[in-house]
Amino acid sequence: MKLELAQVVSSAWPLGVSLAAAGAAQAVYAGRRRNALNEALHELRRPVQALALVPGTGAAGGPALEGSVQMAAAALERLECEINGEGPPSARAPLAVRPLLAAAVARWGSRAARAGAVLRLRWRAGDASVVGDRCAIGQAIDNLVVNAIEHGGPEITVEAEVRSDRLLVAVRDSGRGSRPVARQESPAERFARLLGRRRRGHGLRVVRRTAAEHGGGFLLRRSEQGAEAVLELPLRGVNS
Repeated sequence: MKLELAQVVSSAWPLGVSLAAAGAAQAVYAGRRRNALNEALHELRRPVQALALVPGTGAAGGPALEGSVQMAAAALERLECEINGEGPPSARAPLAVRPLLAAAVARWGSRAARAGAVLRLRWRAGDASVVGDRCAIGQAIDNLVVNAIEHGGPEITVEAEVRSDRLLVAVRDSGRGSRPVARQESPAERFARLLGRRRRGHGLRVVRRTAAEHGGGFLLRRSEQGAEAVLELPLRGVNS
């Protein structure tokens, strides 16, 4: 009887290990899918927030508003692909980055002003262009700008320059310690906390993914003097 019991336990052990491994694999898959869906939702949330803040008329209502609509449509398409298990659409084309940066600064200028911050653009990259997905790169730039508005100091600069065969887009702020106390309870801050209370760093993951998909890189430096987030993309004609 003891021998039979031992044989049963021995034969059941591999099955138990297999079930445990299958359960672990399923948990990993579920976690990855949840992260993918959360990132897709984040990509949709950002342009919708911009649409609520950008005036429909005037200088800020042109390319800034159009860009928000395009990014919202692209985010919806990506979310649909994630839900239905399809591959994300590819929309690579030669792309001038300066209009994207100008539109982002216009789109989030009012958001920065409501938070007591100043948003500036410095373009030092001549006629540099890249090959990429307009909406994906625009979304990455938006994430860096809004991250600086929400978490950085009041002086925010979006700067672009060329180094070797790369275009570097840097978003720098003057440090959280220089924030006015009144900003913490401004309507913009409360609005940001309401929209972002469940976010878990999806915005920076989107930036890293976009950089990797375009053959570039992403670097984030933080100090008491402020933060610097740098999106690096190959110039048009490099590896394309």
